[in-house]
Amino acid sequence: MAKAVLTISSKNYGAWALRGWLMTKLAGLEFSEHVISADDPAMRAEMLLLSSSMLVPSLLHNGVTVWDTLAIGEYLNEVKPKAGLLPADIKARAHCRAVSGEMHSAFASMRGTLPMNIKAHFPHFKVWSRAQADIDRVLAIWQDCLETYGGPFLFGKQPCIADAMYAPVVTRFMTYDVQLSPAAAAYCQQMMALPAMQEWVSAAKSEPDEIDELDAEF
Repeated sequence: MAKAVLTISSKNYGAWALRGWLMTKLAGLEFSEHVISADDPAMRAEMLLLSSSMLVPSLLHNGVTVWDTLAIGEYLNEVKPKAGLLPADIKARAHCRAVSGEMHSAFASMRGTLPMNIKAHFPHFKVWSRAQADIDRVLAIWQDCLETYGGPFLFGKQPCIADAMYAPVVTRFMTYDVQLSPAAAAYCQQMMALPAMQEWVSAAKSEPDEIDELDAEF
């Protein structure tokens, strides 16, 4: 059987690419990466327009092509049901889908003000009020999930689709020195300690600097 192929963009800047890639890793699906060029229009659209509805990432598996990060997650849950990408309990599963969907469609101010940039660090970064409101909502989601399901991940003892959806936010909070509660900081540490996240970050840090526009504002 042919190995799956996941098309992704920059590992340093590609928030949606990270979400799809991490879901595929968590599912345990063997795959190879197809990394599109920084000059590719789809990559630049993902990076600069911060769109959640691009054709990157996309997953090719057994003749099926799936794009859109949430669709990839749902597909992976069907082909790898034992991986636990969605909680077993129906209420928790609905909750997981809701907070994942919120990450998919909301938080535009935070995305625009704090673009993903793993290699960078902006200590004492001043966050404007609309972006802060997005940050506060993310932290409220995390707190609710961690308290409800006991951690260390959002829906219990193993990472799931929701954790993959919020993984780029974890990197943003580190890049921009966002002030966190002890529980949120512990969650971020837990996420960054995942072998898959360490693999992604290592690759991001070795990536050439090719997208000047993203750094021009800082």
